[in-house]
Amino acid sequence: MLSRLALSERFSTGFECLGSEIDVNGVAAWCDPLGGLFLPDLSLLVVSDLHLEKGAAFARRGRLLPPYDTIATLKILASLVARYDPKIVVSLGDNFHDRVGSEFLPLPLREIIKEMAAGREWIWINGNHDPDGTVDLPGSSVDEMFFGNLVFRHEPKARAADAIGEIAGHLHPAATVRRREKTVRRPCFATDGARLLMPAFGVMSGGLDLRHKAIAGLFDRNALVAHLLGRDRIYAVRFSNLLG
Repeated sequence: MLSRLALSERFSTGFECLGSEIDVNGVAAWCDPLGGLFLPDLSLLVVSDLHLEKGAAFARRGRLLPPYDTIATLKILASLVARYDPKIVVSLGDNFHDRVGSEFLPLPLREIIKEMAAGREWIWINGNHDPDGTVDLPGSSVDEMFFGNLVFRHEPKARAADAIGEIAGHLHPAATVRRREKTVRRPCFATDGARLLMPAFGVMSGGLDLRHKAIAGLFDRNALVAHLLGRDRIYAVRFSNLLG
């Protein structure tokens, strides 16, 4: 969390982003080390699994966590929006950690979202944590969105034939590499060129290894590349070179 927050502050002072250029079903995209995906030809920014108000959701169930996850996540998102100034922002589901998160969102945090969304189209994809959409927030809530050669949804389709051009979230992909004699595990974008799985954007979200059975069958492993979120850049690593 701290590394992405620090990186977002460096962005605001003109830091040169060391991202990774990819292609998803013929559409050019840019993987940003803050965890967002920018599609320059569409002027569209994608994030996934914000899990806003996760700390508040746990508190409602009697488990107290530091209540700073939402403001930290929104600060990082605001940095991305300022950097790319997209016409469209798509948030790929599990935008809030539970069904009532957006309803009880404090006014100051609500105003941050409204300020980011001003003058642009904002799409909330419904997720399994928040299937009912958002309350009193700008934008529209949908189950999935088709745009050109791409389809944006929360949960990836199991069949490859249903997933061409898919950009999805839900599984929080992560990968492990060896660097300077140390084992490093980081969230990642995962793509074989036909579809893409987004990393979780929320600062309190965990990760699922690309070798996990829930992810294993989604990609052509011979073409699969993990684009790991480093401390100051994206590291692209072929699946065959990952540890696990």
